[in-house]
Amino acid sequence: MTPSPPPSRLPSDAALHANALRAANGRTRATRGPRLTWTWEWAKVVPAAVVLFLVLRTFFVEAYKIPTGSMEHTLLVGDFLLVNKLVYGAEVPFTGKRLPALRPLRHGDVVVFDYPVDPSKNFVKRLVGLPGDTLAMRDGILVRNGQSQTERYVEHSDPDVDPVNADFAWQRGFLVNAADAADAGAYRPSRNNWGPLVVPPKHFFVLGDNRDNSLDSRYWGFVSDSLLRGTPLVVYYSYTPDSVTAVPWLMRIRWTRFGTVVR
Repeated sequence: MTPSPPPSRLPSDAALHANALRAANGRTRATRGPRLTWTWEWAKVVPAAVVLFLVLRTFFVEAYKIPTGSMEHTLLVGDFLLVNKLVYGAEVPFTGKRLPALRPLRHGDVVVFDYPVDPSKNFVKRLVGLPGDTLAMRDGILVRNGQSQTERYVEHSDPDVDPVNADFAWQRGFLVNAADAADAGAYRPSRNNWGPLVVPPKHFFVLGDNRDNSLDSRYWGFVSDSLLRGTPLVVYYSYTPDSVTAVPWLMRIRWTRFGTVVR
């Protein structure tokens, strides 16, 4: 007589539940593994990227925006610049010291510096006077060391007006004939006629290219070399800010300014 096969055993409810838990745990571990790996990789990359950004910003390149028209038409309001901070020797934070300069300052350089009256603001101007230079202006023409200068980058928006400004009184202490002029009260500088002045050591003299509409060294004096930040390299973005368009930074972009090298 042939024996009958044993009855098949159906899994109990408890066994089914245990199997489901094991499967779920397996899927959770499989999912959690890649997520943890991705998070850990980002945790390693982000601090390194932040440090690299800070190093680049401190010692190499920084972005600036042109807020005024004092350098038109070399630089326009709404231009965004990349500034080379290494060329004149970047400042080492919290030390007051600077790295070695790649080259010395030159006449005609466009420079970025901290505004001497309010160092929290950055200015961009044209360097026209180095330490020891004798500077003057005669009818709007810059005279350096006795030689009239041809400045092709200069714009005169109001050449026929030459206002006398009380802010120019600081110049008396740096005149070539300072004692005689101060005692006699003969020195009455104006926007287009002043000097001759002697630039002191470790300082320089700057003017805006928009010569008739620029708050520059004529008004507030020399710039200490410790305030120097660098020289602009290129315009990387530009838009027309004085527009009635709601979003001029998006709708009024000056595409032709992109990549303009600053000279």
